Amino acid sequence: MEYRYAGDAHERLFASYQDDEEPFPTSVTACFPDREHRREEATLLQELFFPTCWNAPDLVRDELAVLDRLDELGSLFKAGICPYSESRPDETVGAVIDSLPRVRDLLKRDVEAAYKGDPAAKTYMEIIRSYPGFLAIAIQRVAHVLYDMGAGEYARELTEYAKTQTGIDIHPGAEIGEYFFIDHGTSVVIGETATVGEWVRLYQDVTLGALHFEEEEGDEHALKKGYKRHPDIGDHVVIGAGTKVLGAVTVGDHVSIGANSWITEDVPDHTKVYIKNHPTQERKRYD
Repeated sequence: MEYRYAGDAHERLFASYQDDEEPFPTSVTACFPDREHRREEATLLQELFFPTCWNAPDLVRDELAVLDRLDELGSLFKAGICPYSESRPDETVGAVIDSLPRVRDLLKRDVEAAYKGDPAAKTYMEIIRSYPGFLAIAIQRVAHVLYDMGAGEYARELTEYAKTQTGIDIHPGAEIGEYFFIDHGTSVVIGETATVGEWVRLYQDVTLGALHFEEEEGDEHALKKGYKRHPDIGDHVVIGAGTKVLGAVTVGDHVSIGANSWITEDVPDHTKVYIKNHPTQERKRYD
């Protein structure tokens, strides 16, 4: 299903490539081995967001090459949206592609947050190519635009693909602020109505989920849809591995939540939460 993009995102993306400086990768001569079994949309998005990391130096050299990639991506978006909707998909696709330069700026901030937030991170290139949390948020940020444009079902396809690749489940409806970082990432879940502020860092097995569900009135077998079920996380928050933040609670700014905590009530600003009495551990020698 062919699509032709008529906006100026290719110009803005091309200009943004020229503005890149170290420590972001800028060399157009690097060549990495191909990765197979990937969804085409994800491959094109990676090339468009960070061409020097994904064997796409032509995008840095030729603005029209960027436009060609956008047309290709737009055709995939259109084909993905149409089975779900009778509405005019070209308008949705155009709006999503128009957002890509802004999304790229957000992702550059996410790379910075990952580099500053992980002592093991050596380079920005490593984060862009290797970190599962970065792949998950890159796809979710695009899927969130699709979700806001009314293409939520197709957006969910993209985030579910990201989950199969990373083990990280971020619903496209979740609102994620700038400088976001998921370290390690396996089994992280962020629900549809969750909001996350700036400079938030999550570790593996964190859930920002629902505490309970309401039933649809008049249908005992159906759960109610379209209401607030998930937490709101403030700015400058760290949530340790295994923690569950459940329900429509608010976690304030500058909060640190220790590993394996269970949060079902609001947490005020400038607060540390942690498990005080850990289970005792016994050891016994055997021959």
